Amino acid sequence: MLVAAREFLDGEGFTELVAPVIGPVTDPGARGAKQVDVDYYGHRYKLMTSAILYKQAALAAFDRIFYIAPNVRLEPLETASTNRHLAEFHQIDVEMAGASREAIMQLAERLVGHVVRQVVAQLPGELASLGRDTSMFAELLSQPFGQRSHADAVADLRGQGHDQSPDAEIDWAGEAMLSRKASRPFFVTDYPKGSRGFYDRESRERPGFLRNFDLIAPEGYGELSSGSEREHDYATIVARIRETGENPAKYGWYLQMVREGIPDSAGFGIGLERFTRYVAGLDSVWQASAYPKVPGVALP
Repeated sequence: MLVAAREFLDGEGFTELVAPVIGPVTDPGARGAKQVDVDYYGHRYKLMTSAILYKQAALAAFDRIFYIAPNVRLEPLETASTNRHLAEFHQIDVEMAGASREAIMQLAERLVGHVVRQVVAQLPGELASLGRDTSMFAELLSQPFGQRSHADAVADLRGQGHDQSPDAEIDWAGEAMLSRKASRPFFVTDYPKGSRGFYDRESRERPGFLRNFDLIAPEGYGELSSGSEREHDYATIVARIRETGENPAKYGWYLQMVREGIPDSAGFGIGLERFTRYVAGLDSVWQASAYPKVPGVALP
């Protein structure tokens, strides 16, 4: 899958860079996941929960970049039973200068399609030994991915009796419910402001809504990817950080870079282990890692 992803992105003119593992600050994260602090010569540094801030920085030198990025998030203990959370995982992280949300969604769709097509063509024996029915990929490989708004997804879930908040991300149970009803991957767009990080750009045409998306796999596998257009205006980013209750000084190096000017961009991250679980038809995401770190479980 990584060979196929690199093949596709290289063909699209992307440069692979190496993501940092530690830094003075990282993506603030959400949904109760905790960051891991390390003592870096007397300074408190963080293990990366996401490469988003560093992807934006990389655009000062390259217009199109990607990482195979390590991430560490101490997920809440209850996520150990979701079958799709790990405390240590990797993302195929992509960022493109000057891109709109629609352009980066199309790129994500084509990347997923290319990887699945290559696996089905080159590894039929492996898929058969895993019991994976490759006919389940027929719509993915022949039809455009679906798309719906966050508000529409919330209404759907509430109609099914699921108490999904209209002001928050779709919760894990809700994602699984929407996923089980789908026969091909689909995008959920236009999350409400406040439900995601300060780097997701707010819509100029629809204030209060973000120019972002999630990509949801069918068959109950849930979210594969999150992405958005990025906010790159200094004053707006500072205001958004303050709205979350954080001190902008914490993001000093990043804000200095933004003040000096960074390109507008859009990007996404595809969870590699989640993507592998979906393609291979595995019961749980931990089966997609040789050395899985299940939340709350001590493992090698």
